Amino acid sequence: MYAHMVKSEATSEDPEMLAAFQARIDAGEKIEPKDWMPAGYRKTLIRQIGQHAHSEIVGQLPEGNWITRAPTLERKANLLAKVQDEAGHGLYLYCAAETLGVSRDEMTEMLLDGRMKYSSIFNYPTLTWADMGAVGWLVDGAAIMNQVPLQRTSYGPYARAMVRICKEESFHQRQGFHVMMSMVKGTEDQKRMAQDALNRFWFPALMMFGPSDKDSVHSRQSMAWKIKMNTNDELRQKFVDETVPQAEYLGLTVPDKKLKWNEETGHYDFAEPDWSEFFEVIKGNGPCNKERIAARQKAWDDGAWVREAMMAHAEKKRARKLAAE
Repeated sequence: MYAHMVKSEATSEDPEMLAAFQARIDAGEKIEPKDWMPAGYRKTLIRQIGQHAHSEIVGQLPEGNWITRAPTLERKANLLAKVQDEAGHGLYLYCAAETLGVSRDEMTEMLLDGRMKYSSIFNYPTLTWADMGAVGWLVDGAAIMNQVPLQRTSYGPYARAMVRICKEESFHQRQGFHVMMSMVKGTEDQKRMAQDALNRFWFPALMMFGPSDKDSVHSRQSMAWKIKMNTNDELRQKFVDETVPQAEYLGLTVPDKKLKWNEETGHYDFAEPDWSEFFEVIKGNGPCNKERIAARQKAWDDGAWVREAMMAHAEKKRARKLAAE
């Protein structure tokens, strides 16, 4: 989900070492930080984990916007806890990426100058409280769909980070569904708000899995390395199959005129998202792209004195140790 535009890198290392590495992957072994790995494997992981981490951090912004405006104290506390969880997820993932030889600062700089991305979904605005339900139900539901298989990914630190993240994301999805349930059981205006939120977030949620497999030319190598466990279209189909019955249970209508159960395939047929919109958002032309990057830039600039102070402290500590020796 959070790595839907990551490109795998070709590699030209020694064929015997590559074959031995692939044999470990095929045998289901976990690759650890000190193990030999192809440069392309390392580079692809840095991009994927970095993009995933950035998505968790940027994903706090549309939700944090509603903490003070949540309708009850319980809802405020729940949303605050969720946003805190997302911050933690970002930290776990930055730590996993750092084991590959890239610093958190470098990844942040790559995000700010456009060399790294974050999930397209977070470039859409959250206009009403019902959007908090839709984000939890649909966005976190799509995240779980992608992230549960990543607990089996071949890189050890990434796979282990995903275990706790998936547990917490499952709570977020239930929390969002509960918000939607409360809305549809409320007034007619509240039910209309819930339907409107579903209307606006349905297709952006489908885009989260990345472009159609026919347009995703780099998935094969990532799947061979078990960095990626499923194709984009497989995950998208599974998401639709599981989410449509939930919408029906809520009494909401999925905004897709082509949506239909297919008895022959045992799956829902559904309309493709507007991929031109997806690629425009990825290029930085979405409704909130500039706002999101501006917020991360401000946080980076405001935290400069903290980084400088920590570096100065570390230098003094090193000097004292050298003097004592």
